[in-house]
Parts: sequence; C-alpha cells; structure tokens
Amino acid sequence: MADRIREKMNSLRVEADNAVTRAEEAEAKNKKYEQTLLEKDQEITSLQHRLGVLDAELEKAEAKVADSKQAQMEGEHSKMTSEGLTRKIQLLEEELDAAEKNVKETVEKLRQVDVKAEHFERQVQRVEQERDSWEKKFEEAQEKYRKSQAELADLEASMQDL
Repeated sequence: MADRIREKMNSLRVEADNAVTRAEEAEAKNKKYEQTLLEKDQEITSLQHRLGVLDAELEKAEAKVADSKQAQMEGEHSKMTSEGLTRKIQLLEEELDAAEKNVKETVEKLRQVDVKAEHFERQVQRVEQERDSWEKKFEEAQEKYRKSQAELADLEASMQDL
C-alpha cells in the first residue's frame, strides 16, 4: 500500500515537473514570438519611413522633370543645351521610374509585413491560450498533489495509530 502511494506520489511529481517544463517552454516560445513581433513592428516603421523618403524623392524628381520640360518648352537656342536638357530629362524619368518601382516594392513589402504581423499575432494568441491551458492543468496537478499529500499524511497518522 505504501509502495503504491509512493509510486502515485512519484508519478504526480513527474507529472508536475513535466507540466512546469511545458509551461516554461510555452513562455519561452511566447517571448520569442513577442520579440519577432517587435522586430516586425520596427521593420514596418522603417519601411514607412523609407516610403515617406521615397515619396519626397518622387516629388522632387517630378518637380525636376516639370522644370526641365518647362525650360525645354521655353526654347533653348543652343542644340547642345537642348541635348543636355533632354539627357537630364531622361535621367530624371529613369529616376522617377526607379522611385515608382521602389515605392511599389515598398508598399508590397509593407503589405507582406502586415500579413506576417497578423499571422504572428494569431500565433501569439494561440500560444497564450496554450500557456493558459497548461497553467490551468499545472494548477490542477498541484491541487491533486496537495490532496494526495494530505491523504498520505492521514494514512500515515492512521497507520501510526494502529
């Protein structure tokens, strides 16, 4: 009988230790997900800043293109000046195309980051629910352990009375 009680106690101890280990692992995963989420938030902020900078560059480039076209329309007399302005316009249009491409890529990356952030938020919620479940199981196991100890103490007391 005492051997069964010891086995039961050992089993409960192992079960409690396992529950603690699983809870610690869940907390570690939760911290990892929170860190990842923080990094993604920082990346979003960085991309938003970059998008703002690219928008400003795009406006500058569009202004330069407009200025160059205006200067060309007003008529430069020199062919070399005209060719120089044409080359400048081409470069500015290429810069504009590159800036527009960068803006599109940045917007797409931002969208992907938003999707990933939502995914990680769902994962964090799921992990938190798992953690809560494991904590509840751990508390239940601790309660069972306390009851078993009390029963064991009562049994020992009754055995000593015999």
